[in-house]
Amino acid sequence: MNKLLKTMLISLVIILMIAIVTFLVINLLNKSNDKEEKAEPTIDEIIEHSYQTPEITTDLSDGSFVRIQFQIVMDSKEAKEEISKREFQVKNILIKELAVLDEEAFKTGLSNVEDILKVELNKLMTEGLVSEVYTISKILQ
Repeated sequence: MNKLLKTMLISLVIILMIAIVTFLVINLLNKSNDKEEKAEPTIDEIIEHSYQTPEITTDLSDGSFVRIQFQIVMDSKEAKEEISKREFQVKNILIKELAVLDEEAFKTGLSNVEDILKVELNKLMTEGLVSEVYTISKILQ
C-alpha cells in the first residue's frame, strides 16, 4: 500500500504542476495580447492627442521658401497640453531645422524631415513623447 500511495502522490503533483504551468502560459499570452491591442491607438485617440502647428513660412538654405504645417501626435493628453504651452519653442525648432534644408529635401525626403522634427521635439518634452509627425500642408516657392 505504501507504493500505491507514493505513486498516487507523485501523479497528483505532476498533474498539479501541469495545471499551474498551463494557467501561467495562458495568462502571459492574454497579457501580451492586451499590450498589443493597447499599442495601436484608435483614430479618436490620435485626434485627441494631436497638436496642429501654425503654418510656418521660412527660407531654405538654397534660397527658396517653404510654407509648411504639421500635425504632431503625442502619446498622452498631458503631452498635448505641454506642447501647446511650448508653441513658441516648437516654432523656434521648426524654423531652425527647416532653414538648414534645401528644396530637394522637401521633394524627395519629407519623411526624413518629419523624423528630424520628431527627434528634436522629443528632446524638448518632459510630460510625454511625440509619437508621430505628419505634414498636412506644404508649398515650395
